[in-house]
Amino acid sequence: MSITTVLTVDGMSCGHCEKTVSAGLAAIPGVTGVVADAPSGRVTVASAQPLEETALRSAVDGAGFTFVGQV
Repeated sequence: MSITTVLTVDGMSCGHCEKTVSAGLAAIPGVTGVVADAPSGRVTVASAQPLEETALRSAVDGAGFTFVGQV
């Protein structure tokens, strides 16, 4: 079973930004897929188990962007 989590991320403006955020989130244990969309500021994360918001925030902030919250 896959769990889908949708995040709002501030600061993404291009494909490079999408890749950077995606790479940071993909490094979280249990994440099976990430799709970032810069124009909407939305990032969809698929995972094998529920993810801690602190891990999501840390990955996004560590990539140089601002974690706004979960949708």
